[in-house]
Amino acid sequence: MTSLDGLSRVSLEGDVLRIAIATADNGTSLDFDGVDQGTKALRALSAGTLAARSVLLIGEGANFCAGGNVRAFASAENRAEYVGTVAGALHDFVRAIEATEVPIVAAVQGWAAGAGMSLVCTADIAIGGPSTKLRPAYPSIGYTPDGGMSWTLPRIVGVARAREILLTDAVLGADEAVRLGVLSRLVGDDEVKDEALRVARTLAAGPTSAYAGIKRLLVGSGSATLSEQLDAETASISAAADTVAGREGVDAFVEKRRADFATNR
Repeated sequence: MTSLDGLSRVSLEGDVLRIAIATADNGTSLDFDGVDQGTKALRALSAGTLAARSVLLIGEGANFCAGGNVRAFASAENRAEYVGTVAGALHDFVRAIEATEVPIVAAVQGWAAGAGMSLVCTADIAIGGPSTKLRPAYPSIGYTPDGGMSWTLPRIVGVARAREILLTDAVLGADEAVRLGVLSRLVGDDEVKDEALRVARTLAAGPTSAYAGIKRLLVGSGSATLSEQLDAETASISAAADTVAGREGVDAFVEKRRADFATNR
């Protein structure tokens, strides 16, 4: 299996792959050591050379991620070239997230702005607190979105609402973000990281192959007709019935015991 030695922003906590996408340095702006290391780890996970059963995206500091480092943008000799390179690295990370079949959980404390909000939109489950706030932040510096926000946000909130949020650079409070589906749910501000880790650990103990199948079905549903999706569901559920997880789940139900998905992989 791939070693995480030398990857200071990435760690394994049991079966949970933890990726720090921002630190207290530079005001919790996006940390590209974390992005690059996260990309490497996620690619290894997808290739089967790293073992993890869920992923936790986290910011180490007061905020999940306050967006890109605008001071670095300003000081770049060639701003277009620098920003393009930065966006390319972020997009490698987003592509690696999209290719990851295990569940992705985000611990969204404080602000998630710009690229931080984009990464929240890539998560399968996003846990926030009453003080959590999200903002596109791109129009405020005369930029357009990156990190996939122009693709993910309309699919979460609808095209018309996404248009309004992006064009007005709206700040979404925690309650509104939950109502719109950007955040999954709220816990106390001081419980966000612990609860997100608990959710990630719970998912890590679950039927990984079924989660992968669910994620594939959800991705495919966006471009499928109902009839095509029904065919996909038939193929998926019949395949699931003959997996280790599928056999364990059914046998445990019949035997009236708790299924042990983590051991029976």
